[in-house]
Order: sequence, then structure tokens, then C-alpha cells
Amino acid sequence: MKLKSKPIKWSPKIAYAVGLLTTDGNLSPDGRHMILVSKDIPQLETFKKCLNLKNKIGLRRSGYTGKKNCYCVQFGDVALYKWLLKKGLSPNKTKRIGSLKIPHKYFFDFLRGHLDGDGCIRKYQDPIYKNSRRFYINFHAFSLKHLRWIRKTVKKILKINGYIRDGARVSILTYAKKESLKLISRLYYNNKVPCLRRKYRIAQPLLIK
Repeated sequence: MKLKSKPIKWSPKIAYAVGLLTTDGNLSPDGRHMILVSKDIPQLETFKKCLNLKNKIGLRRSGYTGKKNCYCVQFGDVALYKWLLKKGLSPNKTKRIGSLKIPHKYFFDFLRGHLDGDGCIRKYQDPIYKNSRRFYINFHAFSLKHLRWIRKTVKKILKINGYIRDGARVSILTYAKKESLKLISRLYYNNKVPCLRRKYRIAQPLLIK
């Protein structure tokens, strides 16, 4: 990785990668190694490009099914590891993560990574108005404190509220209707941002021109 010889600076690519690490990544207790796990190889390829990684993509056993049906990128970088610690990430972060130090300028790049890692965009046909559709953007997390921080930050920047509810295993932050349209246009502010393309294809018809 070519970040060791100079200070790490925020950029859309770095912020997106941090969003992915926040949801589907893990920092090893050894103070050096990090791993990102995903079922989407294209997502791992995008992650590698964002951090200029040359590491190979490997197979990993799923913690839920026990089968080797997940993929991963594991790499070591002491400078990046320490930088991530200063921003609020840590080993075993899943249930205790709270707020992160993300500049507002790059917050929606981070949030797009968060969405790609552990969120979804859903479209529903309105049962009353047959020519209308309802759109929802959901962010999932085990840490309620973390979701509250995301909601607070989005509200501060975009003046939209969203709402948090308890799911079967995780808490869910949801934006619906006009709020979802306002948020989606900030997440995908152009068609070249790093993202999981299958989710972008869902979002594309919703983007405000």
C-alpha cells in the first residue's frame, strides 16, 4: 500500500473505504492487520483500488453458515491502522462503536461505504396510489449509539430526520419518501463515485437531476 511514506489524508476514496471497514471490516488486535469481508468480489476490488492494495482476494468461512462462501482482503499497514484508531475505529468494534471523526466534506462518501457494507435501498409499489413507488434507504448496525451518531450528522447537514427502529438482530436507521430522495442525491453525487454497482443501479432512477 502506498500510504506509508506520507501522511494519510481524507479523500472520497479513503472515506468510502472507511465506511466499508466500519461495517464489514475488522482491525486485528496485533496493531497492524485489517480485513474486509464480503460476498461481492466487485466490492472488494473497489476497496483495493481505493487503498491501492495489491493483496489477493481469498475465501473465508462465514460466521453464520460455517461455509466458505465469503471473500476477503487481508492486509497490514501500521500507519493506516493507527490513523483509523484516531478516527474512532477499534478491534471488536461491532457493538461498542459510536461516533467517528469524519469531516463533513467526506461524510457522504463514508456513508455510501456504510450503505454498501451493511445497508440497502428498497423500492415498493404504493398499495393505494398504483402509479407511485415508495423508496427506503436503510442502514443497519449492532450499535445503537453508532446509528444515532449517523442520524444526528445527516440531520445537521441535510435537515432530514430519518427514524431508528429495532430489527430482528440489529438496529435500523431508515430514510423514506422525500428524505430518501434528498439523501440518495448526496450519496451518489456523480456516476463515477466508488460504490457497489448493483446498489447504484437501484439508486440511479431515484437521483434528482
